[in-house]
Amino acid sequence: MQLQKPVLIAEQRQKLSPQMIQSIRLMALPLQELKDQIQEEIESNPALEVVSDLSTLSLETLPESDDTSGAEASDPFENTSDPGYASRSQVDDDSKRMFIEGAIARPETLQEHLLWQLRLQPLGNEQRVIGETLIQNLDDDGFHKEDPFVLCATYPREAVEDIMTLVRGFEPVGTCTADYRESLFAQASLDPAAPASALSILKDHIELLEKGKHAEIQKRLRLADEGMRSALAFIKGLAPFPGRAYSTEETRYVVPDIMVKLKDGDFVIVLNDEEIPVLGIDPFFDRLAEKPNSARAADRATSAYVRDNIKRAKFFIRSIHQRNQTLLKVTRAIVEYQRGFFVEGPKRLAPLTLRDVADEIGVHETTVSRIANRKYLQTDWGIFELRYFFTNSISGAGSRGSKYSKEGVKQVIKEIIQSEDAVLSDRDIMEVLARKGIKLARRTVAKYRGELDLDSSFGRKHG
Repeated sequence: MQLQKPVLIAEQRQKLSPQMIQSIRLMALPLQELKDQIQEEIESNPALEVVSDLSTLSLETLPESDDTSGAEASDPFENTSDPGYASRSQVDDDSKRMFIEGAIARPETLQEHLLWQLRLQPLGNEQRVIGETLIQNLDDDGFHKEDPFVLCATYPREAVEDIMTLVRGFEPVGTCTADYRESLFAQASLDPAAPASALSILKDHIELLEKGKHAEIQKRLRLADEGMRSALAFIKGLAPFPGRAYSTEETRYVVPDIMVKLKDGDFVIVLNDEEIPVLGIDPFFDRLAEKPNSARAADRATSAYVRDNIKRAKFFIRSIHQRNQTLLKVTRAIVEYQRGFFVEGPKRLAPLTLRDVADEIGVHETTVSRIANRKYLQTDWGIFELRYFFTNSISGAGSRGSKYSKEGVKQVIKEIIQSEDAVLSDRDIMEVLARKGIKLARRTVAKYRGELDLDSSFGRKHG
């Protein structure tokens, strides 16, 4: 019988302390979540205090409540914690609340809103089926997902066009169209108050309008200043994406963590530190820690409590400082690599990898990945997630491949399509790109066009 003997094996393991785990977590937090984490730490650590907070308003700026005049007589048991007690109005209030919550638990979708209006119309069975097919084919913007005439190929084209016109007049006006251009023109056509000049602009000069060439439009249409102002004011009141009013997606508000501005030929990088409260050590804890050893020895438990909380507070403050400094370093490196973008816009976005930035600032790739996660950068070209600036080349070899990034080329394709005089096919776009020194296969052009949510040449021609 073979005996089993215990054997000691020495091995090394790297174990992160709770403080290091916290530091790593803070590195990955976007601005709003960082503020929440700071508040939690303040509540759990009495040694930590807010020195100043520029993101808060004074209580003096808040309006005073003046609704006490109509208050009912107070209930002496109203503030009790007794779970068996119900106030006079609680039963009624609870039933109302349950009804309201049930009513607003799920907002009405665009399709449901349009189908409801369709059912109110005096239509035959065939017309109703066409209408339901067209409505179910709409995306969140209110535009066709697939060619409506292909989906309704078994029905006469005239019948499909009639129902399409009917749905376009439903609320919200301008859905059941190919894109925002067709939607704007449909909205203007259905509005009796639309100036004739606005219809002309949307029909024949929308490319010039998108480029802001108002003077050229005015010259071509021979409009007086007042007529041009009236047309522009009307167009601004239209909804380019009418379906979005019924979007079920939750609105997400973005607060930029950092800003880059081009000023007098130099790039200025500004950390949004006004949103982050300035933290310090509570003076009371500082005084306790500075007491002579003999005084502290009298109460070892208190001494340990003070010491541990001050240590935690200092480490937390250093971790926030480290997060902000790393964010600044990463942003500086991005600006150096992406100067073309910050000067000329998204079409000049260059290939860039996490390793490029990590090597530049002397940290690990995972650190760059954490700091770029869910952080937003405000630029002269809009607000972008930091991860947007890390993109492969069109050859898929990162910064060591082609000098053209995938996102940059997509912006060039978008410009070509939007500025074309004639409708270009994917092969035509491929040839235009080749003349610019960008070599892509036709199917790659089609793929990038699809990622931009742009129609094929057929869709643009018949839109």
